[in-house]
Amino acid sequence: MEKGKKMIVTAWNNGKRHPTGAGYGFKIVIQDRDTHFNQNWTTVVVLLPNGLEVEANIDKSSFWGNTCRELINKQFGKWLLERGLAPWKKGRPPKFELSYISANKFRLDETIQG
Repeated sequence: MEKGKKMIVTAWNNGKRHPTGAGYGFKIVIQDRDTHFNQNWTTVVVLLPNGLEVEANIDKSSFWGNTCRELINKQFGKWLLERGLAPWKKGRPPKFELSYISANKFRLDETIQG
């Protein structure tokens, strides 16, 4: 994996829109998951634009399957809510750039669409 390599991720919610931030995350497309994530990792760390490092569990068959490729953590939801990026209009979730930093660490850049 190449440092600085970017992928586009889409904000995701499980449909419950918890004000605590629970149920929010970022959806990864299959090709990016297969290219930038390692099945030997149990978690990844995402550095948010506010400097907070958030850990997400990827040690689950649903992440490596074809339907549930989300990085999920309540802190992602809190950040989206605080920035006014959630909740979003139906079918119009914001998109972001996620850059590979090193090992299992990534950086989320400000919204690129949404």
